[in-house]
Amino acid sequence: MSTLLTQAAPNSSTTMAPTFLLMGMPGLSAAPSWWTIPLATVYLLSAVGNGTILWIIALEPSLHRPMHFFLFLLSISDVGLTTALMPTLLGLALANVRAIPASACLLQMFFVHVFSVMESSVLLAMAFDRALAICRPLHYPAILTNGVVSRIGLAIAFRCLGIHLPLPFLLAHMPYCHPQILTHSYCLHPDMARLACPGARGTFYSFVVVLSAMTLDPLLIFFSYGLIARALHSVASSEDRWKAAQTCAAHLSAVLLFYSPMILLALVNWLRLPLPQPAHTLLSYVHFLLPSLINPVLYSVKMKEIREKILKHLQCGKVSCAR
Repeated sequence: MSTLLTQAAPNSSTTMAPTFLLMGMPGLSAAPSWWTIPLATVYLLSAVGNGTILWIIALEPSLHRPMHFFLFLLSISDVGLTTALMPTLLGLALANVRAIPASACLLQMFFVHVFSVMESSVLLAMAFDRALAICRPLHYPAILTNGVVSRIGLAIAFRCLGIHLPLPFLLAHMPYCHPQILTHSYCLHPDMARLACPGARGTFYSFVVVLSAMTLDPLLIFFSYGLIARALHSVASSEDRWKAAQTCAAHLSAVLLFYSPMILLALVNWLRLPLPQPAHTLLSYVHFLLPSLINPVLYSVKMKEIREKILKHLQCGKVSCAR
């Protein structure tokens, strides 16, 4: 450990150290292999669940609609995020590998933030879709055309890739005045940027890019649900109100699952509450890993079309029926 600390702590504020030092799960460093099984299980179940959603939507022409297109993108972001996180998590769990080259750390940081912001952007697009379907049902087909949906998809891609592409290069050329010791089991931008010297060029841009999605998106999502709540309040029939609310249940659950741990961590830091480090780390894991595991279950249970198509293909597979 002392050797790694020496490698990770440069004596001068010149360039990035050749390695960063990852922090393992508190309390499990003595026997890291213990948490290999739950990590691998979470990843495999996430891959199977999201892969099923992707397969069903791609296979069924009746599901080629805006809402299901956004669900398709959500599943891609879930698989991408867990895949980006797993190399360092499994390395720590299997072999207690804490040192990670700076280039690999920057690459992981880039993909983690790209897929994380992609998930946030897709959740925002889905909130817009639900608000439009409930508040303006007659205008919904005319407004959310295939061309508009394609442009939304391109805007999400540009936001994730184009805006975040400079971040690894900015971090790679910043002077570092602190030891390259991270506080997580994976590379995150805020964790790396805090090690840079005060006033390093590009720090302000980096923080604005990363934090903008995680502050603006939830505000716009909750604003959309305010519009939905107002529209549902004006619906006379309680049955119609219940049916409309049910169409938002899976999405609202996904939103709360994704943003709640992050908002809670932000409040803890802002209020300077004495949260133990294991609890802080666990909330971080919940934010990044749990949505990819739970989202396919939520949408399979709550969305009738998805559930019926999955059951149909499972039954057809058992009896070898043709479409």
